Amino acid sequence: MANAWKRESNKQPKYLSPILLLLSLSLFLLFLFFFYARSPLNPPNSTLYVPRVYPIPPFDCLKSPQAHPVVANIVENLKYPFLYSLSDFGSLPDKPHKNIVRLLKGKPFRKPDISATIQQLLEGMKGRNGLVVDVGANVGMASFAAAVMGFKVLAFEPVIDNLLRICDGIWFNRVADLVTVFEAAVSDRIGNITFYKLVGRLDNSAVSATGAKLAFKSNEEIALQVRTIPLDELITDSEPVLLLKIDVQGWEYHVLKGAVKLLSRKKDEAPYLIYEEDERLLQASNSSAKEIRDFLRSVGFSHCIQHGTDAHCTKD
Repeated sequence: MANAWKRESNKQPKYLSPILLLLSLSLFLLFLFFFYARSPLNPPNSTLYVPRVYPIPPFDCLKSPQAHPVVANIVENLKYPFLYSLSDFGSLPDKPHKNIVRLLKGKPFRKPDISATIQQLLEGMKGRNGLVVDVGANVGMASFAAAVMGFKVLAFEPVIDNLLRICDGIWFNRVADLVTVFEAAVSDRIGNITFYKLVGRLDNSAVSATGAKLAFKSNEEIALQVRTIPLDELITDSEPVLLLKIDVQGWEYHVLKGAVKLLSRKKDEAPYLIYEEDERLLQASNSSAKEIRDFLRSVGFSHCIQHGTDAHCTKD
């Protein structure tokens, strides 16, 4: 056995040829590239990204239940197209939702006005660093319009059915790193509030039962308890905000009062403001268009232009 060991020890060790070694190394690096590029646990720039800690936790789309089937489609005639998931099917089969008819005909979903408006405004803000804040996000038509342009979005929506459709859109549009969603109603104080959701409708929920039923008087409403938070509690002084969109069925005044610090920023740092100004809805929540305009002037927003039921406001 000793002599056998000596015979083996005198043999020259075998090495891989340089070509085989280089090929093996290349295959190994290629495997690592595809593994990490495709892994959901390694988002882009993950080594540089430090998750923001918010006073309330964001809604976790990965842990939320989903409806089946999911009905989604691309939006027509936008410069930066996106997909969104349909939440309101209307009354079937007598009055199918117009977008279901379009889907069956192979047409895109009708372009929501707010989506085109958001993209037109943000087109002039490209290259600037800042958030888009979507209060009353519904199914994300404003949020996704901004996110597919590369802007980071904070979206607030208290209705769970709509939240799930936002989660659909986050997946469809691959914008999980850009859109942060909160299951909350924005207001002027931290706490809880009674919120009214219409049976059979997902687009007319409101803090006021009267406001919720203005357009659909025959629908029954359900009272829910939802969390409230002011924007000033969630957005830090150092975070730039480019655009603030508010559509909350008459609760706009309370949202604005909870954003005094944000709105009081100097002209070059204050956000472009879009809010729904529907006098009937505002009165249902014990406020008025005049009260809102007076408040906005007090924080420097003296220039407002009406576009339908939306007001667009900036600082001079």
